[in-house]
Amino acid sequence: MKELIKKLQKYEIRIRKVINDQMHGDFHSVFKGTGLEFDDVRAYQYGDDVRAIDWNVSAKGHGTFVKTYKEEKEQSVFLILDVSASQAIGPEGQQKINVGKEICGVLALAAARQTSQIGMVCISDQKEKYIKPGRGNDHAFSMIKALFELTPASDKTDLAGGIKQALNLIKRRSLILLISDFIDLNYEREMSMLARKHDLVVIHLMDKREKALPPMGIIPLLDKETGRTVWVNTSSAHFQETYLATNAQNQEKIVKICRKQKANYLAINTDDDYVPQLVNLFRLRNKIRKSA
Repeated sequence: MKELIKKLQKYEIRIRKVINDQMHGDFHSVFKGTGLEFDDVRAYQYGDDVRAIDWNVSAKGHGTFVKTYKEEKEQSVFLILDVSASQAIGPEGQQKINVGKEICGVLALAAARQTSQIGMVCISDQKEKYIKPGRGNDHAFSMIKALFELTPASDKTDLAGGIKQALNLIKRRSLILLISDFIDLNYEREMSMLARKHDLVVIHLMDKREKALPPMGIIPLLDKETGRTVWVNTSSAHFQETYLATNAQNQEKIVKICRKQKANYLAINTDDDYVPQLVNLFRLRNKIRKSA
């Protein structure tokens, strides 16, 4: 566990150093709010926007009241991590699930240094782990420990169900980082709901085998979620075309949802250094914020 913490801290220091060098200390704003949050109500005054009227309060018969807002100085950060069996692809220690857990650990440490609240939901086809938002290094370390000790009860995936559970758990608008390989069907509606309600960042974990499966003739392929083994001819042109097209279409679908809902999208391959990719993501978010 100590070695793991050292590794994650090294990654986090790299991220902080690069961002501080290239963004003039703007790393501090990575976990800060990007909009307005409800503050209070006050009596309606001539010239107020009628769209700001709080009709529920006004209906009580004590006058007309409008909602007031304050700048969202800080927001909670939530990590939603897919821990289903399809994530266990790749070499030992460098599987999609390993990379996903490392990214969660790095972000937990980064949020702790900014005194931001951070929580986590781990999902398969059920809720595998829920950690309430908290602050500080002790909270971050306990989150990392729980994450790396987690043995999922189920191998299967249900992204739609997992996102619904997260929506029920996370009431306040938050920065959500949804981390998955998105090997599932019929989750588009729930993902769009998540993006509309929260500030969503989608991190798409990928393995090189999903982009280019070498032609090895007829081989057995194990579906880790169902336990079924299927024999396929990987040298077949039809298989190669179908396999590659399916993965490309899946990625295109996710990108399209993110673009439509104005969510950030980042694809990370398991054999890549994800630190500079996270840095670029933070840089983009801060750039958009400044220009808004």
